[in-house]
Amino acid sequence: AIGQRAVHDVRVPGDPADIGGAPEDILIAQVEDIFAGGVGAGEVAAGGVQNALGFASGARRVEDEERVLGIKGLGRMLGGGGGDLIVRAVREHGAYGTVELELELDGQLLLLDVATARSETYGQAGENPSVCFGSLADDLARRDFSINAMALGIGAAGGPGGGGPGDGGSILLDPHAGLADLGGRRLRLLHSQSLRDDPTRIVRAARYGARLGFELDPGSLLQWQQTLACWPWSWHPGDPAASAPPALGTRLRMELDLLLERERAGLALAALQSWGALALVDRGLQADQQWRRRLHWAGRLGLPPLAALLAGADQPVAAAERLQIPHRQQRLLAQFLVVRQRLAEAAEAAAGPSWPASRWCHLLEAPGGSPEAVALALAAGCWPRRPLLRWLLRWRHLRAEQGARQLIAAGLAAGPLLGQRLRQLRAERIDREATSRGSLPQMPSNTPPNEAD
Repeated sequence: AIGQRAVHDVRVPGDPADIGGAPEDILIAQVEDIFAGGVGAGEVAAGGVQNALGFASGARRVEDEERVLGIKGLGRMLGGGGGDLIVRAVREHGAYGTVELELELDGQLLLLDVATARSETYGQAGENPSVCFGSLADDLARRDFSINAMALGIGAAGGPGGGGPGDGGSILLDPHAGLADLGGRRLRLLHSQSLRDDPTRIVRAARYGARLGFELDPGSLLQWQQTLACWPWSWHPGDPAASAPPALGTRLRMELDLLLERERAGLALAALQSWGALALVDRGLQADQQWRRRLHWAGRLGLPPLAALLAGADQPVAAAERLQIPHRQQRLLAQFLVVRQRLAEAAEAAAGPSWPASRWCHLLEAPGGSPEAVALALAAGCWPRRPLLRWLLRWRHLRAEQGARQLIAAGLAAGPLLGQRLRQLRAERIDREATSRGSLPQMPSNTPPNEAD
């Protein structure tokens, strides 16, 4: 037997493309229970949706009448029985031809995506598709995997699966053998150009595989390996970030964000790396063996996970620009590179003598860095570890025991000498406290710390 959760948990984001024309009697609904339970097809009542949308009374425009008819039709399709359904939020995406409903049914929160059936074509590899209204068969054929390409015809009389909710029966529409793949726990692409058209599908495969415990079908894995080998996309490593198609830019970032924030990230990233798919982000990241450590410490230190992942890339800033991650995170990666370079230079310059804590503070507080950048260096395994951690948690917060007003009252004139004296007093306090708490940090040897350190 196959549980409902596996079906309800698999969702595909909307398409970033304009839609023209008008739908014709085709409605597709996806229901996701965010508390991991299933929802029966006969549990959604038309009246509750209609009233919650505010169309139950008063003057209506023609557009409002059409929306009411649509909601009533949705209620009838889902069973039309009585029930206490409240709509908490409605978000329309007119360009995409979709509506998101946030529902509450018997105290349980549900997310409902309502969309017309669509057809899509890809003019160039990795670009956004051209989308228009189409048949249900067209809509199922545009999905990522066979397990996404099933539909339930509700109210249809007879047929396999008859006897479901509504006046008639229900029939499973499964033109791509998704039910068999669901039973076999397989993720199988629908056509031979799936990954050429949209390489972010390989990231979704890793996400779904980690979430559901499914394996990528061998034929689909072969398609990925062949697609990666020929690299059919217009952008190549080293090209300007702005020239990357959306599937290697913003859409790839969106999928990585979802992977890192909502999935079992370790399993999903391990799958991507085993398939060679982290090369979509950066070739250095594909060879990186430290991403687990960085993500672990990023979580403990409150760092953005995608920035922590990209810190292992050959070109972190270039990758961040192409993915269009938030500017603050791009700046963090640039600062991290500055801090990492200074630490490397300090390691080469010191032949072994101890550095006082104040000297570490001077290095870590120089222009171009930031506390977040030091934290990222710590997460990335830059060493020596102890002074980075002590500076982050304690030293940077220490101030001179005498303030500017006290020094001026004691006869020191305002000006550069005052600032110099304040820095000197602060350095003395930091060194005094560091000495009283234990031996001074040592410069690193030529051997990096163990990953478990």
